[in-house]
This record gives sequence, structure tokens and C-alpha cells, in this order.
Amino acid sequence: MQQYVAAIDQGTTSTRCMVFDHDGRVVSADQREHRQQYPRAGWVEHDPLEIWANTREVAAGALAKAELTAGDIAAVGIANQRETAVVWDRLSGEPVYNAIVWQDTRTARLCADLGGSTGASRYQRRTGLPLSTYFSGPKIRWILDEVKGARQRARNGELCFGTIDTWLLWNMTGGLHVTDATNASRTLLMDLQTLCWDEGIAAEMGVPTSMLPQIRSSSEIYATVREPAVLAGVPIGGILGDQQAATFGQACLSVGEAKNTYGTGNFMLLNTGTDKVHSRNGLLTTVCYKIGPQDPVYALEGSIAVTGSLVQWLRDNLGMISSAAEIEQLAATVTDNGGVYFVPAFSGLFAPHWRSDARGAIVGLTRYVNRGHLARAVLEATAFQSREVLDAMNADCGWIAGSAGGGWIAGSAGGGAELTSLKVDGGMVGNELLMQFQADILGVPVIRPVIRETTASGAAYAAGLAVGFWSGTNEIRTNWAADRRWDPTMDRQRREELYRQWRKAVSRTLDWVDG
Repeated sequence: MQQYVAAIDQGTTSTRCMVFDHDGRVVSADQREHRQQYPRAGWVEHDPLEIWANTREVAAGALAKAELTAGDIAAVGIANQRETAVVWDRLSGEPVYNAIVWQDTRTARLCADLGGSTGASRYQRRTGLPLSTYFSGPKIRWILDEVKGARQRARNGELCFGTIDTWLLWNMTGGLHVTDATNASRTLLMDLQTLCWDEGIAAEMGVPTSMLPQIRSSSEIYATVREPAVLAGVPIGGILGDQQAATFGQACLSVGEAKNTYGTGNFMLLNTGTDKVHSRNGLLTTVCYKIGPQDPVYALEGSIAVTGSLVQWLRDNLGMISSAAEIEQLAATVTDNGGVYFVPAFSGLFAPHWRSDARGAIVGLTRYVNRGHLARAVLEATAFQSREVLDAMNADCGWIAGSAGGGWIAGSAGGGAELTSLKVDGGMVGNELLMQFQADILGVPVIRPVIRETTASGAAYAAGLAVGFWSGTNEIRTNWAADRRWDPTMDRQRREELYRQWRKAVSRTLDWVDG
């Protein structure tokens, strides 16, 4: 009897369940959006109970569409929005507050206070991360400080913390409190060397370690499903943060291989193998994946807060388009950006700047500018931000020069290594105007795979490996195939002039928030 692997892909805007066959092809999928809640400027929240309800619905929907039952599913994996924090009652399962989303900036003052005279780098050597509103630890502290009675309940051992993977696993299994190393590495609370919670940092941040889940590998059998009923008895065999899942699904399994995901935000990850590379250029050091008892594999990451969500903002807040897909058609009505640059620092700037004081700006406006120029500036903002991250990655990666098959070669201007091609995935890679501009502004080919939504496939691969559905990572490499390639057509002088103007625009967004 042919079997399949299912993946729950719980993202910032929606939850999906996808079913894959042994060749990595999508057999069926179902998807539900959830509400984005903005109680105050800079605050972003989700309802954890709505996410759990949607998870049950999409699992049932995906299996029904393919006329499958739990007996047809060999394993299920979970991929998730990573730094979003949930705190709930250990007995009742009721959240004590909404999930605080990774984009939320309410903890800016707390992060500054925690940094003290050392600043944002206080915990970076141990955790690989700067002190930033992006990560989960300060969000937990905010909930304990601001929700009445929460701190005492946490001290009494009554509360659980989890990123969304942990929240889903807890509900799917009837109370298993576990996360994987990729998600734990995004909390500011895990030691990158030991893959254990750092009790000293937790104490300084005011987070009782009794709240924290057990850290496990990214690919092993954690438990079997109890809910949703359509998956009852199926082993849960994989957990990966969404960007690490996409890296896994893109078969970036060798040192020096990189991918860029275009979703709500953009996330470029470079596999650095078992070496932890500490960035000097504003990138994050993170766990890329850990397969069972094998040594962890690490990555350098450039995280960009606002890319696809900028298109949503244009649609929902300004009403310039009625669907996200329309932006390509509108941008194509002009041949260039008309001198306009849009820096979407809605949540400050993430990599490589890490400036929470920045706010969004549209610069270069003249009477000549029309709707098409604004649409094009929105798309170009994604490509320019990715160029900033790639430049930082090039500067950090001299050690990787000459790695076999990685797509990186020695010889960048900074004495490091340079990318020779970039694998891309995510919802925005269907926008061919954007992909061509990305190749132009990077000066390297951009390659889209046949399976574009690699986050779900990465979670499926991790789960399938745990149960022997796939024999090893070589099968993942075999399943990966290119769909489309964009080669750069812009001359170097034009590319660098546009990028110079972009950097000038970025400088205008800094120091906007006082204090």
C-alpha cells in the first residue's frame, strides 16, 4: 500500500496541511488564514486557539481532498513561524494572553534595559542572537510582567511557554511539552553549544525554566497524534522552524549552500555545517537542523521583517490593489521606479541593521510618480533588502571559499566569498518581475524549484526520515529539481547606482523613534 507524509505548515498569516508522496510531490493541500490583530502601534498578536482550530480543519481538509485516512500517512511533521510566543495554563490548556508575534515591537524598552552598558550583543556569543524585539524571550517576560497573576503562576509551575510548534504539539498529543533545537535557538534562551536552556540568561530575563519545553532534535518520533482525529495514531516525526524547514526542503544540506524565502518577511540562510560562524556583519547564528542523534548543523541567517507583508499593506491599508497578485501587473505599467524608494521599516530594521528606532519611509516622491512607480518600489524593496543581507553574508564567508558544490566562490571585494547562484522559494517567487529584478540587483542567477513551498516539504522530509519513509538526505537531493532560472541582465553601473540610492533611502529611516 502506498503511503504519504503530511506536514503542518503554521505560518504568520495562515495554516496549511500538505500531503507529499515519496518523490516529494504535493498530493493535496488545504489552507486557512487567521486574523492579524494590532491592538496598538507596533503590537502584533494572534489567537492561539484560532490557530489550533485552523490546524484541525486543514488536516481534515487535506486528507479529504486526497481521499486518505490516517492509515495512509506514515508520519506528520510541523513547521512554524518561529519567534512567536504563547504562554498557557498547564492543566486547562487555556492561553493566558494572545500569541505575541515575531513582528511585534512592544519589548523594545525591555531589550534596551537588558542590554545595559553592553548593548544588544550582551548574549550574542552564547545564543547567536542580538537582543531584539524579534525573539521570544523578551515576549515571555512581557507576558509575565503585564498579565495579572501570570508571574506567580509561572513560579508555581502552572504555566507553559512555547513557540507555535510547541503549542501545536502540546494540543496534538494531549500535553507533550517539547520543542526542537531550531525553534529553541530563536528564543534568546538557548546555548548554541550545548543546545540546552541557559539558566543564567533565563534568570536575568525573568523567565522561570519550569515554563520551558524540553529541547529535542528536528527529526525523531516525539509521540503519536491524538488530535485531530483524522491523524490519530500517526507518528509526529519532525519539527523545524519555518525558515530552517525551507532550507531543508531546498536540499541546502552541504556547507555553503544557501536559500532565500520570500514570504511575510524574507529569510536567507547559509548552511555552515557543524561550525558556528559568528557574524561580524549583522547576521544571526542559528541551528539549521539536527537529525536524530547526529551533530547539529548550523547556519548564518539574514532576517528581513517586511517583504510580502508590504504587498498586503498596499492591498489592505491603501486599497491600491485588490489582490496580492495584481501588484506585478501594476508594477509592469512602468519601466522603472521613477526615483521612488520604499523602506518598509514598520517593525524597525532587522538584518543587517538591527535598528528598532527605524520606521518606514517613502522617499524620492515627485509629481511624476504614479501608482505603478509605487507598486514597483514595493517589489524592489524586497530585492534591495535581500541584497543587503547577501552583502553581509559575502563579507562573513571568507572561511567557506572553495567548499564543494556550495555555490560560493572565493574572491569577493571584502576578501570573503561570493554567491554564484541563489535558490529561492515562498509565495512571492511566482512574481517574475520581482525575480528578474532580484537577479539584476544581486548580479547572480536566481533559481526557483519545482516545489515552491519548500517549508512544508522540509517538515515532511524531517518527519519521513524519522520513520524510514526516506532512507537518508540523498533522497532529498534527488527529489529537488529546478523549475525556472533568471539570469541578470542589468549592467553593473546601473545596478550599483540603484543600490546606492537604496542605501541613502535607508539612512533616512533611522533615529525616527526617540529614546
